[in-house]
Amino acid sequence: MKTTAIITASLLLLTISLRAQITPRNLLQKFSQQQVGEWLIPQSKWKPFPQSAAEWRRQLPDSVIRKIIANGETALKKPFNNIPASVTLEFVRSGNRSDYEALSFAKRNQLFDLVLAETLEDKGRFTDHIADGVWSICEETFWGATAHLGAQKAGPGLPDVQDPIVELFSGETACILGWADYFVGPKLEKVSKLIRPRIYYEVNRRIFTPMLTAKYGWAGGNNPQAKLNNWAPWIMANYTAANLLLEKDETKRAHALEIAMKITDQYINGLGEDGGCDEGPSYWFAAGGAVFDVLNLLSDATDNKLNIYNDPFTKKMASYIYKTHIAGRYFINVADAHPEMTPDGVMLHRFGKAINDPKLADFGDWSFNALEHREIKTEGFHRSRALYNLFALSGMTGNGSKFTDVPDVWFNDVQLMASRTNNGLFVASHAGNNGESHNHNDVGDFVVYADGYPVIIDVGSGTYTARTFGKDRYSLWFNTSPYHNLPAINGLQQSAGIKYAASDVKYSLNGTTAKLAMDIKPAYPSNTGINSLQRTVTVNKAGKIEIDDNFSTSTPIQTLTQSFMTVCPVDISQSGKIIFDLPNGKKVTLDYNAKLWGIKKEKMELTTPEDQGLKSSWEHHDIYRVLLTAKSPVNDAIVTYIIHK
Repeated sequence: MKTTAIITASLLLLTISLRAQITPRNLLQKFSQQQVGEWLIPQSKWKPFPQSAAEWRRQLPDSVIRKIIANGETALKKPFNNIPASVTLEFVRSGNRSDYEALSFAKRNQLFDLVLAETLEDKGRFTDHIADGVWSICEETFWGATAHLGAQKAGPGLPDVQDPIVELFSGETACILGWADYFVGPKLEKVSKLIRPRIYYEVNRRIFTPMLTAKYGWAGGNNPQAKLNNWAPWIMANYTAANLLLEKDETKRAHALEIAMKITDQYINGLGEDGGCDEGPSYWFAAGGAVFDVLNLLSDATDNKLNIYNDPFTKKMASYIYKTHIAGRYFINVADAHPEMTPDGVMLHRFGKAINDPKLADFGDWSFNALEHREIKTEGFHRSRALYNLFALSGMTGNGSKFTDVPDVWFNDVQLMASRTNNGLFVASHAGNNGESHNHNDVGDFVVYADGYPVIIDVGSGTYTARTFGKDRYSLWFNTSPYHNLPAINGLQQSAGIKYAASDVKYSLNGTTAKLAMDIKPAYPSNTGINSLQRTVTVNKAGKIEIDDNFSTSTPIQTLTQSFMTVCPVDISQSGKIIFDLPNGKKVTLDYNAKLWGIKKEKMELTTPEDQGLKSSWEHHDIYRVLLTAKSPVNDAIVTYIIHK
């Protein structure tokens, strides 16, 4: 998965949603405090992984061992660099967060590579540099991302050493230090008796202690009705691992699990009954996927007594990821999700096995073999996940060839549908609202793929900067409805906020047709001058997609435009037709009413810092907007677009 696909939002989008969508499932809190305390394996006896090189070598293929040691040798040649104050200040000076994150993330990858290499080789040649890395990270004033410093009392800028805050990457750092202590702690003691106590001291003051009293927005701010986003399970996975590994006081250790269970429950409670993720598939790996990380640790640390794997809702949440798969590395990319990613196949296989979902297990196996080419990754985030993945490699048999994509999908709560025709067309469309996590103003948007290639696209999100999650979010073109496959009415585009939502949403499926109908007028400001805009997306299984926009007006619409975004070379020279050229030499055609519309196409010039991420999202293909403009005012009308091969 691309790193940018999981670098999450700043504090603006951490503002909790009060939408009435909280269902008090409390799946984990059904276990009592007494049960948690009784079942929890003591810290000194919890051994989730071998601590000897010989045992590691019995479990892992030689090729994986060689790669891990080679990664350690590369890390051994690099110093652990400090992060200058001037780089830290770039976020408030220029909006750049990437330079700081590059330095911070590299140090943590480097340390984890060294720890794994020493664990597998056991010759002591990596130990001193591990000590360098641990000490360097402990000396840092702040373990998180500069974009998240707005949570401290002093506000953004430089971190306040007296006000540690718990956020995504401080949690990641605590987890890494916990695993370093677990795997090479005795060797660090030989370097200095002060290193292991320093690890606990820093994790305790930065993570464990603040979590006892802090009212973080990402955790709901003590409001049980708050709908949480991916931060909650992601942080809780790392918080849980660090506590299990480092906290020797068993009462505190059990209490930390209760905190993690409560916050994870609140995230789960905020999901709709369909188990869907409104942040999109790439964020699912830091959301539903991170829930699995929490569940996996809880189960492991209680000898499988504390688990909710058989709960039907856990299975729904897990199935979202394969249901949103399009083809190859393409997934439905709502909100800030990226269109293309390489899933963590081993984790998906493990999740599928844990909850007894053969389709998820096969999807993970298929992904690992077909997309990852059986390459195991240990760098990036979610290090506990990476470790459990290493010990699941023997189960990756290649049976994923049995996986077949789901032909039709409907998520009632996130209001997302997808359907496949019999001749290789794929369409997804959603209703929803413009107050979702990582929102784009895109109610009623749709995408079309053909033979696994993108044709009509949701552009997705670019490089994250200060503007991405600040007051200027909707000055970024790719976050706005005129650059989704939507109309602009009398010069007005969709507005941001939870009240700007589709209404009268209806989905139907029979043997030959899938259909999603919705009124998207409420997603626009009230002064558009229309009474309703009923958009209907109809998929005929024989091979035709029809988009109908039914405008009801009191007075004529003076200006009306319709956008279609694409990365295909596109021919608009034939009247009434937009012809998209596919990489396989085939064509897809969109038919429109040439009497109603004038047409032009424009290439999107990707010049801003935020635009740069779009280049890698679409493999450096040019992005085009095809713009239809009504030739004259429009009264009540049904406007139709037909898409076919």
